[in-house]
Amino acid sequence: MEDADALAETSAHETALACIEAGVDAAHPEQVVHDSVSLDGGTFTIQDATYDLADYDRVLVVGGGKAGGGVTTALEAVLGDRITDGVVVTRDPEETEYVDVVVGSHPVPDEAGVEGARRILDLLTDADERTLVLGVVTGGASALLAAPAEGISLDDLQRTTTDLLESGAEIDEINAVRKHLSAVKGGQLARAASPATVVGLVLSDVVGNDLGVIASGPTAPDDSTFAEALAVLERYGIDAPESVRERLEAGVAGDVAETPRADDPVFERVTNHVLADGFTALDAARSVARERGYETCILSSRIRGEAREAAKSHVAVGEEAVTTGNPVPTPAVVLAGGETTVTVRGDGRGGPNQEFALAAALELGGSRTVLGAVDTDGRDGGVDVAGALVDGETVSDPEAAREALADNDAFPYLEERDAVVRTGPTGTNVNDLRVLVVDDEGSER
Repeated sequence: MEDADALAETSAHETALACIEAGVDAAHPEQVVHDSVSLDGGTFTIQDATYDLADYDRVLVVGGGKAGGGVTTALEAVLGDRITDGVVVTRDPEETEYVDVVVGSHPVPDEAGVEGARRILDLLTDADERTLVLGVVTGGASALLAAPAEGISLDDLQRTTTDLLESGAEIDEINAVRKHLSAVKGGQLARAASPATVVGLVLSDVVGNDLGVIASGPTAPDDSTFAEALAVLERYGIDAPESVRERLEAGVAGDVAETPRADDPVFERVTNHVLADGFTALDAARSVARERGYETCILSSRIRGEAREAAKSHVAVGEEAVTTGNPVPTPAVVLAGGETTVTVRGDGRGGPNQEFALAAALELGGSRTVLGAVDTDGRDGGVDVAGALVDGETVSDPEAAREALADNDAFPYLEERDAVVRTGPTGTNVNDLRVLVVDDEGSER
């Protein structure tokens, strides 16, 4: 973690940073695959499922996401030359021997992601009953695996994606639209691979681990519909390109086939394994806090809603702990994860975790409490910082802080006060991690 020494002003700051680092490390693909995947002779094991490699002529690795490169290199370390071929689209390059890694763009798709997704579909064309497809499904693949459906241009997909991301829509709503504008999402990668055996290796960045929402569910059944996707555009006032509306309206009319449902035969040979999620990071952070002598409380791994509003609730829990000892006595570390959103009304820079941190700093008001808020992938809201670490002294000019929030401009404000957390690309993505360190008032910990 960059600038860790400068950020670690007190033991409380140091504890927050240690919890963040532990959470990110626990969700790293190398660690996750090591804990969940093994090869014994010809028996390939993923969690509690086994696959006899003698039953397959080919083993293909396909998929993508922010952690896609790390999962791929970890799989290569286990399977080696048992992997026949593969294509994975990710945001950061990785050195691989058997699988081609394509570097695409996130959160808005680009031509490289489109080409990578098309190569995956081409690779699956000849898949049969003696093909084992290992689907790498990690957060961020909704943008990185960009194969626009027939009639949708990349430009139209980019415009629609940008408008959705800035609208404040929840991730399941955004992905309902994405799935119905795609040739791979919403179970369509599984459909393309049928009748192969498909095994999804999933790192979840979605509240509740809904397989149909993680990475827009390329290997999972889809319960959303064209009508629901069209309703999302209406709900958030999205002025989508004509081609997008025409496709969704054609789907509603029954002129375009729906994405495959759970009863579709393509899923008879599909199994998905969630190898890590937001709770993986929270549990590791909790262990570190306990080792340092703190009481701990995990509020939830499913926090959602507007970032600045969720921040107030998190700080309020810390205040309650100091005042009444509930829900945890102090000194304490209060943890939370999930996926908050930002409704973009200004033209500033900063992501959900920076807005969360700045809104929290406004509430801390001179207290000894420290809060760290990061996106576990190391990049928050299109800015190359993971998030921020704040305390009761971060905001000395509340009016300027409120103006920064109003303009969605948290990053410059926090950077000027040396409060941003830089990790660089972490190679994983299990969404947000928030650490609130609440010392006894007057303590010299």
